[in-house]
Amino acid sequence: MVEYPKSNDVLNTVNRGNPAESGLCTLCRADCKGKCETWMSSMKGRKLLYPRDFGAVIAGSSNVNHIGVCYNNLRIQGYNYGAFGLGEGLSNSADDCIFPNVSLETEFGKNVKTKSSVPLMTGALGSTFIAAKYWEPLAIGAALVGFPIVVGENVVGVDKQSVIEKGRIVKSPELERRIDVYLKYFDGYGAIIVQMNVEDTRNGVAEYLIEKYGDKVIIELKWGQGAKDIGGEIQVTNIDYAIFLKERGYIVDPDPAKSEVQEAFNNGAIKSFARHSRLGYTNLDNFYQVKEDFEKSIGYLRGLGYKRITLKTGSYGMEALAMAIKFATGTKLDLLTIDGSGGGTGMSPWQMMENWGVPSINLHAKSYEYAQLLAAKGCDVVDMAFAGGFAREDHIFKALALGAPFTKLVCMGRALMIPGFLGSNIEGVLYPERKDRLNGNWDDLPKTITEEFGATPENIFAGYFDVKKKVGADEMKNIPLGAIAVWTLTDKLSAGLQQLMAGARKFNVAEVSRDDLFSANRETEKETGIRFMTEVNDELAKKILSL
Repeated sequence: MVEYPKSNDVLNTVNRGNPAESGLCTLCRADCKGKCETWMSSMKGRKLLYPRDFGAVIAGSSNVNHIGVCYNNLRIQGYNYGAFGLGEGLSNSADDCIFPNVSLETEFGKNVKTKSSVPLMTGALGSTFIAAKYWEPLAIGAALVGFPIVVGENVVGVDKQSVIEKGRIVKSPELERRIDVYLKYFDGYGAIIVQMNVEDTRNGVAEYLIEKYGDKVIIELKWGQGAKDIGGEIQVTNIDYAIFLKERGYIVDPDPAKSEVQEAFNNGAIKSFARHSRLGYTNLDNFYQVKEDFEKSIGYLRGLGYKRITLKTGSYGMEALAMAIKFATGTKLDLLTIDGSGGGTGMSPWQMMENWGVPSINLHAKSYEYAQLLAAKGCDVVDMAFAGGFAREDHIFKALALGAPFTKLVCMGRALMIPGFLGSNIEGVLYPERKDRLNGNWDDLPKTITEEFGATPENIFAGYFDVKKKVGADEMKNIPLGAIAVWTLTDKLSAGLQQLMAGARKFNVAEVSRDDLFSANRETEKETGIRFMTEVNDELAKKILSL
């Protein structure tokens, strides 16, 4: 097993816990005081693209050991001539071919196009309490930047204030809050996507949303995710709430209705309960039946009035992957998110997360292969988003390139939540009257902030004045610092992606291709179909030498 370093002396970053391939700690805490690369980038912004202490240092790459098959063992091409995809009014002069002129805008969808200012989207932020606690900064940040955010499954079912009559939802304050917060700052770029699982379908979430919000909301069917192959879970510590969830129709483990469980809880032997969702398609025996049922579901949603429908699938095997791509293409869905193992979660059985499913790079490579097979038959293949362990700008480039031309977005879960945590903690210290509402975790600013940045929002966040320019000075009082942190992190990711794309001579997202990658070892070449680095253009190189 590859072990990743906990510190980066060049960037002056360090992980609190054990880092994964993404560079994030395997256990990411909302109360963390720093200072991984994503945490620091949420304040420092694009400054963190470069080594620290300019003028007093020189730096050299440490990324030389390319072991195993993973995204880190794809390397990004650079070229010494050419320029492709320049925007209108730009020429191929050196004055125009600069990285700030790289356009990161993208779009997805079939009959209705959804625009995004950057090729990013969030993971599904569902019924886990951490998503509810930090929704405001995350949603406002996403809306201000202009990328899609996903409301995950079970939000209606776990909300005590939801009203469900005769099996159908008639009121859901939490779901409405999440949608309304995003729409308040939505300016045409991005989208609010609401996910449905088995329970959500039973509760009539689709019917409720179309009546209340119309085409302002995209509906998403959920087949799975990369962190687990069973339904979603949350954990509750109140036995009355556990009984409430059981009565709502959920699986609650251990069963809070049993007298022996109640006795164990009252004596402190049991301290919490896990709420689980159900598996889908349990009454079907083969993929033909799944296809028929899926097409009926999409037809029903279209009949309700949904113009934009998406699908999220997890790291199942090749049959399920082929079904997802084929069915989504056949029903003209607007987006298919493919989440590989290595992706994050609010709660999953840990050994399941560690041992089940297909790792992201293998799954994504096969996604491209299967999409190509459909395209060769003349199919208009569904637009895709790749997910599963992404956090940095190089990850974005590699995922877009590996799945090109089908990948339009890269889905980040935990990475885009970290600035929400950080900003809320800072705001809770600077404005104590807001601490409880924001779920701030700190009583004082840590030295990791005060010694390097300062003690005011204007000092701390590199993106503060960019947000101020966008919303106006008067509106800044309503913008959570977590949203400013989301903006600041996204600005760093965007600038880094622009630089990588400019080096590959690709000046818009649609131009990025698999030819912009090479494999750093033979195993990765075999699994991805991306040629080994010294063989890419080797024939052309020898032709040049023979001239």
